[in-house]
Parts: sequence; structure tokens; C-alpha cells
Amino acid sequence: MIEVVFFDAGDTLLRPFPSFQELFATTCGRRGFEVDAEDVLAVRTRLAPHLVDLAEATGVESPSLSPEDSRMFWTYLYRRFLQELGINDEPLVAELYEVFSSSASYKLFDDVVPTLNALSERGMRIGLISNFEEWLQRMLVEMEIHEHFDTTVISGLEGVEKPDPKIYEVAVERAGVDPSHALHVGDSPALDVEPATEVGMRAVLLDRFGAYPGRHELTVRTLEELPRVIEKL
Repeated sequence: MIEVVFFDAGDTLLRPFPSFQELFATTCGRRGFEVDAEDVLAVRTRLAPHLVDLAEATGVESPSLSPEDSRMFWTYLYRRFLQELGINDEPLVAELYEVFSSSASYKLFDDVVPTLNALSERGMRIGLISNFEEWLQRMLVEMEIHEHFDTTVISGLEGVEKPDPKIYEVAVERAGVDPSHALHVGDSPALDVEPATEVGMRAVLLDRFGAYPGRHELTVRTLEELPRVIEKL
């Protein structure tokens, strides 16, 4: 029986709004650079398979664990994006970091609040396990969903980051629940599903865009499917 449902945050509960590529292009436009959102998306798609190598190039292994490491990692990445777009502008790098570090740039997915309400009505406890800077806590308050979470484990506050199974161990210990009675929901097989199951939790893969067909036995395309899935566990 599932007693606690944990959620990932980024790309599970919330996302850059209106989208990463549109925010990036708009920020460039304010600095006088004409950038198409589709071009930004193309760069993101091109660089995505190499994010591990890019992280190593910064010398930062865990970018969410301190404000200094966060700034170093993300400014390096935004600088690399701009290079791919043919732009060399260091003040723009700093502005991009400020934009994507502001809660004003994020929005909940439409299925989040109805799902949290539905789980609460069923008597389920709800938690959060996220690789995110410490200011995620403040953003949850601003988005008016913080009261749903009995347990929050945020890497920037805990000093441990996914896919390290320790962050999941911290979560179930703090919630006072046996791992077999806890479920984790997230959008990444490597960061969410695999380490959660390693410590004995159940896991649901949220695949909103069909990126991982057949990758995991418990997969949903929307959080609204989650209550029905949990009833069968």
C-alpha cells in the first residue's frame, strides 16, 4: 500500500513559462539580439546529449548544491548556448542567469493542482524530492502549493543530489515510511525512476511528450492518470 507520494519539481510540477526557448529568445531580444525560439530549441536539442560533458567542463559536479556552483554551471551553459547562436555578450549571460533564477519565470503545469487535491482527498501524504536551488522552497509558497507537501527534500538544502540514492533515503526517513510504501513520480528515468527503485521505492515515469516509449512499466503522460495508477498498486 502506498502511503506517501513524492514528486520531482522541474518538468514534473513546474516549467519555465512560456517555455525555455521563448524566455531565452525574449531575453536576448531585450539586449538587441534577434533570436528565434526555434533556433534556441535546436541548440538545446543539439547540446542535450552532451550535458554531462558540459558539466565536467565547468568543474561543477553538482550545480544545485550551492549558489556559487549554480551560477558557475548555468552561466557556462548559457554562454555556450549563445556561442552556438553566434552571440558574444557577457552581460547577456548574466541576465539569462537572473531570468532563469527568478520564480516569475516559472509556472505550474495545469494538471498539478487537481492531482495534488485528488491525492489529498484520498488521504495520501505528499512529498517532494528535487534537484533544485534552495529558492525552490520560496517558489512553492509563491505558487501556493507548499501546504500540500508534508516532506520536502531539495538538493540545494540537503547537500546531496540525484541520482545519488541518498537523497531518496533522506526523504523516506524524514517521512517516517518504509521505502516499499513510498512512490516517486518524475520525468527522468536516470534521475527519478532508477535511483528511487534502487532504495526500494515504487516509481512512476511522467513522460509528457512521449520521449521514453516502453522505458518503464509504470508510465503516465499526465499527472491526472496518477490516482488511478496508485489505486492499482
